[in-house]
Amino acid sequence: MAEMSKPQELETQKKGGDIESGAAGTGGGALYPKMTEDPRLRWAFIRKVYSILTAQFLFTAGVAAAMTFIRPIPDFVLSHTPASWAAYFGLLLSPLIVLWPMLHYRERHPVNLFWLALFTLCTSLSIGVVSATLGGRALLQAVILTATILVALTIYTFWAVRKGHDFAFLYPFLFSCLLVLLVFLIIQQLCFPLTKIARAIYGCVASVVFSAFIVYDTDNLIKRHTYDQYICAAISLYLDVINLFISLLTFSAAVE
Repeated sequence: MAEMSKPQELETQKKGGDIESGAAGTGGGALYPKMTEDPRLRWAFIRKVYSILTAQFLFTAGVAAAMTFIRPIPDFVLSHTPASWAAYFGLLLSPLIVLWPMLHYRERHPVNLFWLALFTLCTSLSIGVVSATLGGRALLQAVILTATILVALTIYTFWAVRKGHDFAFLYPFLFSCLLVLLVFLIIQQLCFPLTKIARAIYGCVASVVFSAFIVYDTDNLIKRHTYDQYICAAISLYLDVINLFISLLTFSAAVE
């Protein structure tokens, strides 16, 4: 019976089979042409990263919703007292402070999970502060648009990579665009207050840039990250989505 089952298993793999084992599709089940690693190992890695991302997004959404709809929190943030300003900027800067040690320990288990959880908490609180400040219809629009763009670009990237497309060429352009956005934002904040039109343009351009980052980092997830870089892969996509959300929120609030 054992000798009979092996040919049958091979025949099943040729016809279709489990997508997580890489049996379906062209290229002998490979996620992309000329794939040399076991597709099952890569699928396991991808599932692990998306499980971490799902937990991060659910936690961030819960914290942001609580800080938006529990009225004392928005009232405190919008009171413009010295304490509220200190809390506002402290929460906004906290993810940047935690980011360095998290990246330093990203491959040291289980310390990396602690720093990942702390970074997610700090980021969630900063998103909650921004959501409590803006809120309203702009917040709902940003959430819907972010979810739609994320799902659409993820599906597209998996399809494009399977067809043989490679998005590594995007990195120099994305890095340059990100640098320009940062310099522009710093100059505007320090020298020239942003008008509504300027905020709308900035939000629109930044949304395009971080949408491209989602494609680039999803491509890295499928092809380039090693199996012990799940924290790095999760954080890259998490930051892409968070920045996309903030950009869309900026745009929606400006045109509202």
